[in-house]
Amino acid sequence: MIENNKGINMYKMNLKLFGKQELVIFISLLILITFFSFTSEYFLSLQNFLTIGLQTSIIGIIALGMTYVIITAGIDLSVGSIVAFSGVIIGFSLQYGLPIPIAIVIGLIAGTLIGVLNAFLIVQAKLPPFIATLGMMMSLRGFTLAITNGMPISQFDYSFSQFASSKLLGVPMPLIYFLGLGLIFGVILKYTIIGKHTYALGSNEDAAKLSGVNVNKVKYFAYGLTGFLCAFSGAILTSRLISAQPTEGTGYEMDVIAAVIIGGSSLMGGIGTILGTIIGAFIMSVLKNGLNMLDVSGFWQQVIIGLVVLGAVWLDKIKSKS
Repeated sequence: MIENNKGINMYKMNLKLFGKQELVIFISLLILITFFSFTSEYFLSLQNFLTIGLQTSIIGIIALGMTYVIITAGIDLSVGSIVAFSGVIIGFSLQYGLPIPIAIVIGLIAGTLIGVLNAFLIVQAKLPPFIATLGMMMSLRGFTLAITNGMPISQFDYSFSQFASSKLLGVPMPLIYFLGLGLIFGVILKYTIIGKHTYALGSNEDAAKLSGVNVNKVKYFAYGLTGFLCAFSGAILTSRLISAQPTEGTGYEMDVIAAVIIGGSSLMGGIGTILGTIIGAFIMSVLKNGLNMLDVSGFWQQVIIGLVVLGAVWLDKIKSKS
């Protein structure tokens, strides 16, 4: 009963921290924007902001799902492989002459099923999330390369490109997809039962079970959602490139996890918000964009972003001890 009350109290405490936590992250973003605005006259241009939004959307969409996973105290290292696999499935579907909407739906289903398979390995096979998703990352990438012989799938109808290259009131559709999905899954996380159960699971799994939470169901939802959103990003990438690249998404897992951690989610579980993740994803993109304008080497960019992630994790450890 004591553990049960502890889990409930942690959940209530997390709710109170959301506004303050997001405000601090948002101020950090504004400081970054202010700094880079003095380093380049082009940084504050509308075109550059749209470019940043477009660059943020791919990683950001995946990070929405990863937020759920990390709040449950899990991790998903297979996201990049799911992006490539889903894109290839869409590519094959288009080559077989299926209509574009149906091909995209098939790709979304494929990605979701891989996410569910990750959950199965964690829930039923009792594998740690790190091991389960690491194995999936390697095996799925190998499978994707095998069925394509390592070659891209292309020669699609040009109309498919409109899924990602079109604009609404001058705003790129991928950015609209990102913000729209962020609104949907932000509301689900903060105001629905499945969202409350996600926080309860991450705060204290044993307490969540005693409270009547179906923790296995929550895990299936979190990993299945991440697979779905990976597939959505895979569809956007395939549409933008007018080809399905079996090597696409390599290294995405690190960028996605970084965006979620910078956005205030705790690797210990139980803490995090979708709004924080959205801001974290923009911080990553603004940082990369600004460093590019300063002509900073890509190698040093990795060093700087790595230090930012370490700083975010360090601050999380300090906060959890206080």
